[in-house]
Amino acid sequence: MSKIEVDAIDKQSGSTLTLGGSGTAVTLACGATQSGFGRSGSVNWDTTAKTAGFTGVNGNGYFINTTSGSITVNLPASPSAGDIMAVKDYTGTAGTNRITVGRNGSNIRSAASDFTISKNNAGATFVYVDASEGWQAFVDGSDADAQATFIQATGGTVTTVCTNFKVHTFTGPGTFCVSQAGCAGINDQVDYLVVAGGASGSMGNDAGSAGSGAGGVRFSATTWCAPSPVSPRAGSVVTVTQTAFPITVGGGGTGLATGPAGGGGLADNARAGASGSNSIFSSITSAGGGGGAGYQGVTCKPANGVAGGSGGGAGTDGSPIGGGAGNTPPTTPSQGFPGGNGQAPPSGPDYPGSGGGGAGGAGGNSGPGGSSNGAAGGVGLQVNIDGNDYYYGGGGGGSSWTGPANAGAGGLGGGGGGSNETGSVGAGGGSARTTGSPGGVAGSSNGGAGGDNTGGGGGAANANISNASGAGGSGIVIIRYRFQ
Repeated sequence: MSKIEVDAIDKQSGSTLTLGGSGTAVTLACGATQSGFGRSGSVNWDTTAKTAGFTGVNGNGYFINTTSGSITVNLPASPSAGDIMAVKDYTGTAGTNRITVGRNGSNIRSAASDFTISKNNAGATFVYVDASEGWQAFVDGSDADAQATFIQATGGTVTTVCTNFKVHTFTGPGTFCVSQAGCAGINDQVDYLVVAGGASGSMGNDAGSAGSGAGGVRFSATTWCAPSPVSPRAGSVVTVTQTAFPITVGGGGTGLATGPAGGGGLADNARAGASGSNSIFSSITSAGGGGGAGYQGVTCKPANGVAGGSGGGAGTDGSPIGGGAGNTPPTTPSQGFPGGNGQAPPSGPDYPGSGGGGAGGAGGNSGPGGSSNGAAGGVGLQVNIDGNDYYYGGGGGGSSWTGPANAGAGGLGGGGGGSNETGSVGAGGGSARTTGSPGGVAGSSNGGAGGDNTGGGGGAANANISNASGAGGSGIVIIRYRFQ
């Protein structure tokens, strides 16, 4: 084999210099470097992972460790055609903490916008073309591999609405698990309906007693596939990341057990309803409904209704007594209304019960217009998040005292009707989640229960006969997002 040793090789004439013949490979020796040929499309990788923001250098590739948070990597400033830089997710955490590639004054794919990598283990190589196009991005696999366009999630009962939207319904505890978050600020947001458990109805002593408050109702309504009707009570959407969100669905308060008839001014049988439990999704907590107060006789001070998502109705001794406050603890927008006030009718010593507060309105005051009728529970709130125009959070109806007075109806949205002695029973509040079933149970000698998964308040019990108050309705959590 012959060997030529020279300091330079130049062409004899023309503009082309040829090394080797057709089919011949020209090889650089191990350890030799080349210059002047321009880049072949590869980078020199810096194998020390970066854990904070920085500005990259032409010709280098970088591994980015986002375990502790999102990181911005700026492209080189004032680039020349052919400049190249690459980035790669080092720890597989870009789906939770994004890598932002800053344009640093140049376009990226002809747009004056930064580039985000928001899927685990993804990366991209950037080559500068010209001032108009700027940097071209070559993504590992495809754009979809680096930029999670839509949310992907599991949990609850999953249905599809409006063609492009998934709905996850939780009627009990569970987990909303986001395996992929969508594009930041666009498709990484979800709508929600969070309804807490309603309180159980109260029990009086020798008189009517108050209905109980519904569970708090909180929801959001985005502009795409918006719930109908869109209430001014809608709150802000929730932005999700790639993580598991525990779901808490509040139970309704337990109804008060049957007891002996009251009488003689004794307060032993008079009890407030049991408050409902909270429902929780992410940063959204809806408070359980507040229990209504039971009438305790003229010798005992009657209680105010208990505060909650919606408040319980108040007891009475002939003077006005305030219903329990709604929207407690306070949220913006409000999650519910107060219970009705307790007062005896001016026509006689009857003591009918007030109504529990609802998510859409206050409970009725007792003894309206001198009547011995129990007052109705407050109306619930209509929210369509899953393709159904349901009402949620109706208040429980108050009970009457003596016949032929009528018991109060439960509020529309799952409130239970109050009980009576010999008059008409209080109807259950409608708009059930199960077709053909009442949204809240009608009262009888017992108070009616709030509807399951509506957060309805329980109906109150009449204490002139042995009876029981209605249980509060359980809550529900529904989540909706765009998936395609």
